[in-house]
Amino acid sequence: MTTPKTGLRPMATTRSRRRNSGRVLVALPVFNECRFVAGVLQAVRRHARDILVVDDGSTDGTGRILESQAGIRVIRHSANAGYGRSLIDAFDYAGRHGFEWVLTIDCDRQHEPACIRRFYRRIVADRADIISGSRYLHVMDRGSVRPPPERVAINRAISRLLNRHVSLHLTDAFCGFKAYRTEAIASLTLDEPGYGLPLQIWVQAGRAGLRIEEVPVPLIYHDRRRNFAGPLEDPRQRVQYYLSVIESELGYHVRCEIDELLCSGADKHGLRRA
Repeated sequence: MTTPKTGLRPMATTRSRRRNSGRVLVALPVFNECRFVAGVLQAVRRHARDILVVDDGSTDGTGRILESQAGIRVIRHSANAGYGRSLIDAFDYAGRHGFEWVLTIDCDRQHEPACIRRFYRRIVADRADIISGSRYLHVMDRGSVRPPPERVAINRAISRLLNRHVSLHLTDAFCGFKAYRTEAIASLTLDEPGYGLPLQIWVQAGRAGLRIEEVPVPLIYHDRRRNFAGPLEDPRQRVQYYLSVIESELGYHVRCEIDELLCSGADKHGLRRA
């Protein structure tokens, strides 16, 4: 794992922003995104100065593209370690290099880099420890295709489950567009390497009393064929995996509630009795 190209200047800010928000690291976890990474980075650069890319063992030429990108920080995994591991490494990097916030954005064109400014405004307001993008708080559909119905159903059910058991008020448990106060995220014990890391964060953050806000972001899907790899392609197995992460953190079983919480239209998506 390497971390070259450090020592960049912070983005120019007002004196008030420096005092209230400190340094913000924008982190992008990527895996085999050679089609999109250059364009996404170009858009992110318009709104951020300190940028970290965590290349999670890409084998499609993404690494070569990153080598040609000046002025970014890069962590490279020698093999695919998982989405959660990439985020944990970004949190650790932010803490070790004096960043007060880490803002995560995915590299699959489902997050709009212009919305980074919304997170900056919330950071400056200094009312939260986690600022989470929500595609369902106020729906702003800017994608070219509708989102896969089973993803919407699972997101809604898992969000409600977390709200019920950890006294949260989430509308979107899975959006990867987030800003985390580095000191707050460092107080948690995170070790989930896969896509279930956000669920581990939510349970621990809720129990720790961290302040959580949601900010609306567009609902963007361009290609419904882009999906999870391996067993998680099956939505029923995906639900089981998510429940295992939640139950491990809670310390008790909740899967008996999932049928109730899945939306009424979930039967046709094969999600009931998942």
